[in-house]
Amino acid sequence: MTGAEIRQKLEKVRCFVLDMDGTIYLGENLFPFTKDFLAAVEQSGRTFCFFTNNSSKDTDTYLQKLARMGITIPRERMLISNGVAADYVRTHHPGAHVFVLGTPLLRRELAAFGIEVVEDAPDVVLVGFDTTLEYNRLAKACDFIRAGLPVYGLNPDLNCPTETGFIPDCGSIAKLIEGSTGRTFPFFGKPSPLTRDYIAKKTGLREEEIAIVGDRLYTDIALADNSPMCAILVLSGESKESDIGRLPGTPDLVFQNLGEIIPYL
Repeated sequence: MTGAEIRQKLEKVRCFVLDMDGTIYLGENLFPFTKDFLAAVEQSGRTFCFFTNNSSKDTDTYLQKLARMGITIPRERMLISNGVAADYVRTHHPGAHVFVLGTPLLRRELAAFGIEVVEDAPDVVLVGFDTTLEYNRLAKACDFIRAGLPVYGLNPDLNCPTETGFIPDCGSIAKLIEGSTGRTFPFFGKPSPLTRDYIAKKTGLREEEIAIVGDRLYTDIALADNSPMCAILVLSGESKESDIGRLPGTPDLVFQNLGEIIPYL
């Protein structure tokens, strides 16, 4: 693809919705090109926000982490799959008592969003990226799910990239639960169409004015499939170029990292 063709792909984009793990940083290490990219986006008259599927943390924690890295943004520009789940539960299960297999931070954030989080006698089960996973709570969740309660996953990611490699994410925890209960369940976060609607609502933009940028084909890039959103794959995290066409998700543009996008802004 020529430089002119890349610029044409980006011409309508008003907001870059950026993944975090593997896209702007790896673990606690900000990629050296991230700040230059963010500055170039704003200099071009566009804006950016962040959307992470990583449901192990809450908005405050992400804002604090970004601030430690020298990136300060308004709260409304930090989006997480947690918010998509909360919107859905409030709409489709109003007043429900919800058991959350997730970290204390996730449970706290869902409660702040108005979800009634309980340990016993729930109406709904939510499964998150639980980095504090305890066997007794896992067994309890399986009991509730086996009994037939509605169950949803916060994000379908199988792995989360870290400085030392990959660790099991929510999708892998869901596979464990499926093996025990025999039940599969839908996920929020990318690539759910619910997340696409959530992003459009939060940014106030039309889908053709939004670019989704991330390192995973089957979540970040698949989010834009069958929509006018521009899908930009960066190879700084989980996906490799050889994965294109083999995994779900069709990118419009592929770059080694965010830094390579700068000349085309």
